[in-house]
Amino acid sequence: MFSRKSAGQPAMLAAVLSLGLAASAHAGTLVINTDTSDPAPKAAFEAAIEGFKAENPDVEVKWNIFDHEGYKTSIRNFLTAEAPDIAAWYAGNRMAPFVNAGLFEDVSDVWEGNGLNESLASAASSMTIDGKKWGVPYTYYQWGIYYRQDIFDDLGIEVPKTWDELKAAAAKLKENGITPFAIGSKALWPTGGWFDYMNLRVNGYEFHMDLTAGKVPYTDPKVVEVFDKWSELVEPGYFLENHAAYDWQEAVPFFVNGEAAMYLMGNFAVDLFKSGGLTEDQLGFMQFPEITPGLPKAEDAPTDTIHIPANASNKEDAKKFLAYVARAEVQTQMNEILGQLPTNKGSKRPEDKYLSQGFEMLSEAYALAQFYDRDARAEMAKAGMEGFQEFMVKPGNQDRILERLEKIRSRVYK
Repeated sequence: MFSRKSAGQPAMLAAVLSLGLAASAHAGTLVINTDTSDPAPKAAFEAAIEGFKAENPDVEVKWNIFDHEGYKTSIRNFLTAEAPDIAAWYAGNRMAPFVNAGLFEDVSDVWEGNGLNESLASAASSMTIDGKKWGVPYTYYQWGIYYRQDIFDDLGIEVPKTWDELKAAAAKLKENGITPFAIGSKALWPTGGWFDYMNLRVNGYEFHMDLTAGKVPYTDPKVVEVFDKWSELVEPGYFLENHAAYDWQEAVPFFVNGEAAMYLMGNFAVDLFKSGGLTEDQLGFMQFPEITPGLPKAEDAPTDTIHIPANASNKEDAKKFLAYVARAEVQTQMNEILGQLPTNKGSKRPEDKYLSQGFEMLSEAYALAQFYDRDARAEMAKAGMEGFQEFMVKPGNQDRILERLEKIRSRVYK
């Protein structure tokens, strides 16, 4: 589960005695490793496992639960030796190293045999490498622009659908003494959301994924165009002043008290908006507007997934579990617990206003990106977001920033 807000847990919360069970498991035992130690993800997975066991009473399930950080450092080891039958992970470029290393199983047959290419269509591209599917997604959540509906209404601003309309809305807000966009970039990652959407809307999903996979130079004219467009918001001062001094939570009060009118953020921020005092009548959500006319709209939607390790010993039951978790009603139940969105478009639409809007948007999305610091390698992501923040503070440094990022890309992806 994507977590900008959770703290670390103990190194491992063991639902079973040790990873060694994977090696000694008898036929009919399904070993599952997850990083779902936080209460909601743990409860959601527990519900799925209990439902699966009820339908498959002959399968014994052994479940190993790790905390997030412990899992990141352990997964390559246990995929290589004493592999479980199911491993939780993430979509897109985050799964690519394990696919390329031959550590994840091709599960295209699970997709084809259960109609998942249709029911999980929006997430299909983020699960596909070399034309094959390498896991099953079970939850995601939307990113987009949250805006002050009451301020828009007072100033007669319609929800922007295009880049020109967004700039016009920003100009009107600025003229009326309101900062168009709240952002806190002290922790860097919020700048990644802005870069993602600018690139996805200027150049499209395929180019964005090639860039974050290290296949495209940061000095490419198409990347330059992204920054040129972005500067149309930066140069006029449409972002919160001194945003580099604020964490994302510290920028929320400017949005809540009406000093700023829009906030590009993930849906996890809604609780903070509401706890700050905003009502549903005051708060709206919109899809990031179109920039290049006619370009299919991809979205940032960090997606959690489950995979079958190539070295798993019980792949038959593992495929049954993947198919079970992919089902619409199972994903509905899991995501009601998670407070997130099911990836199966046949799942029940959430009752929450913002999740419902996100469900519709993501179900119809052309494709899903995973967020810059998931899609890019760690060293590149850090340097990239440092560059994005610098650009948002000193847009005149654009050429220097892109040249620096290109040097880092050439080294990191050599």
